[in-house]
Amino acid sequence: MIIIAGKLYVDAAARDAYLAGCSKVIEHARAALGCLDFALSADLVEPDRINVYERWETDEDLERFRGVGPEPERTAQIRAAEVSKYRISGVEAP
Repeated sequence: MIIIAGKLYVDAAARDAYLAGCSKVIEHARAALGCLDFALSADLVEPDRINVYERWETDEDLERFRGVGPEPERTAQIRAAEVSKYRISGVEAP
């Protein structure tokens, strides 16, 4: 399993509009082969932060989805990003 997690920073005044504009991307991702979960959410403490969380079955599934790439106007709005890819070897109940 692959997890993509991290944070994006956009202008605080534009964050809600940015997230609203991502709804089609989220729907597309969740419908993609191998997507187990995909979420972008407003952070409750930092007004310019967006939390990123994705779970994919395989690298191939992730790459197939990423091949489409983000829209240039979305990318231009991101001021900073810290997102990492994690390989998970096992899962258990908390």
